[in-house]
Amino acid sequence: MSNSIALHTSPLGRVTLEPPDGYPIEKVFDRYGRHIHYLRISLTDACNLRCVYCMPEHMTFRPRHELMSDEELLYLVRVGASLGVNKIRLTGGEPTIRPNVVELVRAIAAVPGIEDLAMTTNAILLDKLAQPLAEAGLRRVNISIDTLNPEKFNRITRWGKFDDMWRGIRAAEAAGMTPLKLNCVVVRHFNDDDIVDLARLTLENDWEMRFIEMMPFGGVSDFQQENVVPFREMRRRVEAAFGPLEEVSYDYVDPSRPFRIPGAMGTLGFISSVTEPFCQGCGRVRLTADGKLRLCLLRDDEVDLLTPLRAGASFDEIRALMRDGAYHKPWGHSLSEGKFAHNRVMNQIGG
Repeated sequence: MSNSIALHTSPLGRVTLEPPDGYPIEKVFDRYGRHIHYLRISLTDACNLRCVYCMPEHMTFRPRHELMSDEELLYLVRVGASLGVNKIRLTGGEPTIRPNVVELVRAIAAVPGIEDLAMTTNAILLDKLAQPLAEAGLRRVNISIDTLNPEKFNRITRWGKFDDMWRGIRAAEAAGMTPLKLNCVVVRHFNDDDIVDLARLTLENDWEMRFIEMMPFGGVSDFQQENVVPFREMRRRVEAAFGPLEEVSYDYVDPSRPFRIPGAMGTLGFISSVTEPFCQGCGRVRLTADGKLRLCLLRDDEVDLLTPLRAGASFDEIRALMRDGAYHKPWGHSLSEGKFAHNRVMNQIGG
C-alpha cells in the first residue's frame, strides 16, 4: 500500500491533496475507553458578530495563510474518516462566511465513512444559504439565539439584527435541516431573564431549545466566570413558569439533557458544562481553523496537524498523530480546580 500523496482536481476546482485509497476504517478509543468518532471542525476563526460571551469587540483574526485551505481540511477529514470519524459538525467563528462553503460541504459529505454532517451557525446568512447547503449534504443546523428582544439581541451580539437571524431559522426549517436545535448561552444580567420566553418557543414549534452554561476562555474568562447561570437555576426558572418539566429519554452521549414542557411540541435541553460536566460520554475532538487537533474544549491540550502536513508528512504519519492525540484525550476539564483554557477564545476553537 502506497502512502504517497497524489494530486488531482478537487470538486472545488483546484489541485488538491489526495490520501491513498484502501485504508480499512479503524475504531479509535481513548485511554478511558471512550469511542472517538465525532470531529468538530472550525472553518474559520472570523465572525460577522461579536457576541459578548465569545470574543472581545475589537478581535484580531488570524491571516488566511495560517488557516487550513479547503484541500488541507478535506485531507484531514479523510484521515479522520479512516480512523472511524463518522460524525462531523462545522463551526467557526461563523462557518457560513467561509468562501466556497457550499462546495466545501458537498466535498466533506462525499467522503466515504462520513454519515452525519451538521453545522453550528448564527443563521445571519442562512436565508440565502440554507437550501444550497441542504442540497450539498448538510443535514442539520444548531442556531444561536440568545433573546427574542431585537434591541437586546443587537446589544449581546454587538451589531447583529434579530430579523436576519429569525429569517435564517425559518429558512433552515423550510430546507428540511431538522431536528432544528436552538442554542442560548445564558449570561447573567444580559439574557438570564429571557429563558422563559425562549422556552415558550417549544410550545408550538417542534424545536429543541437548548440553554448553555457560559464557559470561561482566554481573555474574557473573568467576565464569563462572574456571569455563569447554573443549569439548576435555569431549570427552576422554567418550571416556575410552566410547572414541572417532563424528562425525555437521555443516552448520556449528547451533552444536552432533554426535557419537555407538558403538552409542548418541542423539547428543552440544558448543557451544564461548568457545574455538572458530562465528560464520561464525550467522544469528540476538535480541529481548529489553523489545523490543531484540540482534545478537550476547556483545556489547552492540542496536537499540531497542519505544520507536519505542510512539511510533507505522509498519510500514515498524520494518521498516527491524530490517533495518538485521540488516545490522550483528557478525562475532562479542571474548572472546579480553577484551571481554565488560556491559549484561545471560543471563536478560535469552534465550540
